[in-house]
Amino acid sequence: MGSGGTLKFALCEVLQFAGLCVPLFIVMQRFAVIVAKAKSSAQPPGDGSTAYWLIVASSVAYITSTALLVWVPLKYMVFVKKKFLIGRKKWRPVALVYVILATLPCFAFLIASSEVQINNNIKHDTFMEIPVSLVLFSLICIDVVERIRHCRLTGQGEDADIPTTLLTHVEQVMPVTPIAPAVTGPNGAGARPETNGMVPGIPNNPGRPFNTSALSSHDARADVFVDSFMFWMDTVEMVRVAGHPLVYYSGWVFPIYIFSYLSCLRVVVMPHSPLLSSLGVVVQDLPFFFVRVGLTAFFGFVTPILYLMKNLLVCLAFVYFNFMTKLRVFNTERMVF
Repeated sequence: MGSGGTLKFALCEVLQFAGLCVPLFIVMQRFAVIVAKAKSSAQPPGDGSTAYWLIVASSVAYITSTALLVWVPLKYMVFVKKKFLIGRKKWRPVALVYVILATLPCFAFLIASSEVQINNNIKHDTFMEIPVSLVLFSLICIDVVERIRHCRLTGQGEDADIPTTLLTHVEQVMPVTPIAPAVTGPNGAGARPETNGMVPGIPNNPGRPFNTSALSSHDARADVFVDSFMFWMDTVEMVRVAGHPLVYYSGWVFPIYIFSYLSCLRVVVMPHSPLLSSLGVVVQDLPFFFVRVGLTAFFGFVTPILYLMKNLLVCLAFVYFNFMTKLRVFNTERMVF
């Protein structure tokens, strides 16, 4: 591994480790502030400072033990003992560990923050958006790093294929000489096209060659970023709804965060896996549809109708193309015209 490869490896590992530690520490520190505020406003008032530092110390201990006992051994197994994770081409163990060790505790403490404020009749939380955005942004970064870490970060070449639907490489097509009928020239003599596809002696005929020039290839690495953000937009919108004051201080935070966490489990499956479409319907679109219907019925239009229609159409399309088209009534090959 050269100096460039070492730098890329170190950069990817630092980004992933920061994505593991930073959201956990900020969410737990935020929870510690809420608990300290609740202790101070209780009757009789308690020691809020002790509760704050106890939770902060617990967060540091959790992050340290997670990094030393789980994260570092997992990285060793992935990069050194590759045979230990022989089936990881179909799933991503690093993403799975991150969702379990980072995303799950963050969502649990977000729910706990809401419950502490409801039970103590306080509304101290004034920056609900920052921790949620940080958690999901870190998850997106983990996804992006896992998809592009085997590719060159500079230049135009690629070290490994990136799952994408875009055209990334087109081979040059050799010139083809068509068989064309004789063409009468200005002097009446027959003229045939030359090997480059041009017909000599014919005015206003630029003679476009019958070959395809080398097409400009498209670098799919930049599209990984766009694809990753688009992949999480529905989950981001669902979690954003939980930050609405009417929803946050109610029991609806439980189904929102629970189903949002289940939606995050999709990152474990490799991109463009055949399992990903059905998994997306089961853990995201179908439960999100019912949750959004309930939110609209109880709180009004706190969530855009666009996402509600998206969930409905995806579920209907999945059922139609995977089940209804297999019925005999849709078998057009048996129709007699």
